[in-house]
Amino acid sequence: MKNKQQLIIFGEVLFDCFPGGEQVLGGAPFNVAWHLQAFGDHPRFVSRVGDDLLGNKIIGAMTEWGMDIDSIQIDSQHPTGRVDVVLIDDEPHYTITPDCAYDFIDASAMMNPQVNGILYHGTLALRNTTAKQAYEKLASNPDVSIFLDVNLRAPWWQKDEVSNWLKRARWVKLNQDELRQLGGNSADIQQDMVLFQEKYDLELLIVTRGAEGAIVRSREGGLHKVTPPEVLNFVDTVGAGDAFTAVFLHGLISEWPIDDILNAAQQFASAVVGLRGATSNSSEFYHAFKQ
Repeated sequence: MKNKQQLIIFGEVLFDCFPGGEQVLGGAPFNVAWHLQAFGDHPRFVSRVGDDLLGNKIIGAMTEWGMDIDSIQIDSQHPTGRVDVVLIDDEPHYTITPDCAYDFIDASAMMNPQVNGILYHGTLALRNTTAKQAYEKLASNPDVSIFLDVNLRAPWWQKDEVSNWLKRARWVKLNQDELRQLGGNSADIQQDMVLFQEKYDLELLIVTRGAEGAIVRSREGGLHKVTPPEVLNFVDTVGAGDAFTAVFLHGLISEWPIDDILNAAQQFASAVVGLRGATSNSSEFYHAFKQ
């Protein structure tokens, strides 16, 4: 079997802070990288944390989990990222702190990996000019293919900027509400997916639909669907989409068939809703999925 492609995960790492005082490590790119590490994929996570207590906690957690910290920058001027999470009708609502360390990922301080692999990024970490310049340094490498995980968080996005990032992507994942926000607003989600995929010339378009599962459409027009299993131990939906994405990336570099990727991704996302927050530091949690 040939060597797997390298995974470069770019973007925010932060603490999700819950009303009861719990502080849980989070940020979509961090969650994805954490899961991928558990799956044995050894991703390179590119981010920035403050020179503060929360930043030290992040470095410590990553080190204990076996993650590569060489691409984590330390910022002496800006604090580690923080998001206040309130659950309303079991759905998370976020208040995102501005001007955090991850907004200032520095291109000049960034290792420039020469890879033939996959660059994953979201949209939140590109809200600041400094981080955008760092992203451009990575994305301009002709040997990387881009997986864009759309994550629209008001007021931190602009439609024209998101459109430009979509044009550079090979694969795109978003939820059905984000598809509507970006122009897919007919009553027929499959037709909206066709138009969206053709507009941005995507190899795969992945649309998650919460309790209704997910749909993947290939460039050739193939449709793949999955519905979630019954969830017996529901805690919250924080990070469920990131769990889905992590397995999808794992399946892509492992060259699994689309239906296998989709089923495994949905099963793992359904397990993560049984956690407080998006990740687990228990290797036992991941054991069944690694099999």
